Amino acid sequence: MVLARDEKYVDEKIEELKVLGMPYLIVCGRNLDHPNVVYREPRGKYDAINFGFRFIPEDTDVVILNDVDTKIRNFEAALRWVQSEDVAFVFVRVCVKEGPQRFFYTILDSIRRRLLIAASGELMLIKYNVLKRIIPVKPCKAEDSYLLFKALEFKCKCVFCEECYVETERTKTAEKEEAYKRKTVGGIYQALAYTKPPYIWKLFYVLLPIACPLLLVLGKKGYFWMKGILLGLIDYLRGDRTGIWQPTYME
Repeated sequence: MVLARDEKYVDEKIEELKVLGMPYLIVCGRNLDHPNVVYREPRGKYDAINFGFRFIPEDTDVVILNDVDTKIRNFEAALRWVQSEDVAFVFVRVCVKEGPQRFFYTILDSIRRRLLIAASGELMLIKYNVLKRIIPVKPCKAEDSYLLFKALEFKCKCVFCEECYVETERTKTAEKEEAYKRKTVGGIYQALAYTKPPYIWKLFYVLLPIACPLLLVLGKKGYFWMKGILLGLIDYLRGDRTGIWQPTYME
């Protein structure tokens, strides 16, 4: 299932999936005249997942969620993991060629090798029977981590696969990182409120606002990462439970 806000990258993604030999469904925010593309007014990724799930045959073994603006590399590595009987949820590494997030993922991935504190929703593979237990996904701006935390709640084995990765683009400046972190961190606090992962996950995010000033040693980008983290927490504490990013929420 591919999630697309509009028609941009849809043709490229269809060609990529054909090369991979993968059946696909694209949930798109524009009404396009393409086979296997269904229209859904953009209401957040959580809603697109809920909408698209109804089209997936019940005899499906694994559901793959993929953002339209990505290029998949070494897909077989992720498939090998999810084909294992005891693995229910796999997400992969994100490769950003330029911008502050290139360094941010270095930090995040070093943590995720030890503790899966957050998923990357650009490419996720989930056993159908597990996703069926989760649907409908609640309104959440971090639907990827919501799915991860629910799988952990169900005591499923989850894997961060680094051999498979996606190439994509992210923010180019430190200033824009503030809004990106605000959205994702606020969404993660939403996800934690809706789910019951092991205690250590909640402890990590209780301590995050205390520890995030350490990011200041990284200079400008660290400052905006810290500010975005704190603003995301504030959004959540002030009652933001929406599933779509609304930058005017706190203005």
